[in-house]
Amino acid sequence: MLDITHPKLQRLYDYWCEKRGDRKMPARADLDPLDMTFVIGNIILVDVIATEPLGFRIRLHGTNLAERVHYELTGKMLDDLPQVEFRNLTRQSFTKVVTTGEPLHARRDRILDERPRRYETIILPLSGDDSRVDMLICGLIYDDEKH
Repeated sequence: MLDITHPKLQRLYDYWCEKRGDRKMPARADLDPLDMTFVIGNIILVDVIATEPLGFRIRLHGTNLAERVHYELTGKMLDDLPQVEFRNLTRQSFTKVVTTGEPLHARRDRILDERPRRYETIILPLSGDDSRVDMLICGLIYDDEKH
């Protein structure tokens, strides 16, 4: 059981659970963006590139998140993320989810606009064959955002 506090992230997790059914994880094809309008601006959709080390391409960087951090990652590699410390933490988190096939939930701090910002995130695995994680869907919401 994940200790998710933000209602939008809990709703995203519940949706993921519903779509996976009896499987370990749903496929990307199981998800409908229209079902996720409540959180779509706070979503990051990531392609997992099965190289050594793993590669991660940002398919979608939600508009709320891009505006918040003042850069756009849609279509770019995780390695293009400008903040080295945050990039390394994100790589570790993504790799853990790909390796375990299990969701990851965290509450963390990062520096934005030279100020500490607290956020909650959930990283959910997706798989076209229910064994190899080929995509990730991440929800990320900063504490000072409205519910």
